[in-house]
Amino acid sequence: MNRNYEVSLLLIRLVLGISFLVHGVVKFQSGIGNIAGWFESIGLPGFAAYVIGIIEVVGGIALILGLGTRIVSSLFALIMIGAIVKAKWAGGFLGSPQMAGYELDLAFFVMALALAIAGSSLLALDGLLSAGRSKRTAA
Repeated sequence: MNRNYEVSLLLIRLVLGISFLVHGVVKFQSGIGNIAGWFESIGLPGFAAYVIGIIEVVGGIALILGLGTRIVSSLFALIMIGAIVKAKWAGGFLGSPQMAGYELDLAFFVMALALAIAGSSLLALDGLLSAGRSKRTAA
């Protein structure tokens, strides 16, 4: 595959992984119970805050390491669809002084979708693990 293409996917993978990791950590540091209460106020079950927080932290780390890139990115894309529809749509693309818009969520969605479609193998542990499996199968 084209080296420039792989470098581009690596950059997207790292930025998306770091971004989700930070968002997940902040959810827990700021009080996940408060986030659960806010989820309930917008019509989502409170436990979803815990599920999403864990996906963001564990998935962010996995994405940075290049583990399960397509699966994690698919989960991130679903989270972003939910965030746009349930929390950000009313604020519009750029938002208002009272509410954030969905432009960042849309960018994260497209980045996650690109990784879900294309994957990212440069400097990814998935590549090392599959190479190890290939060697064992060939032997």
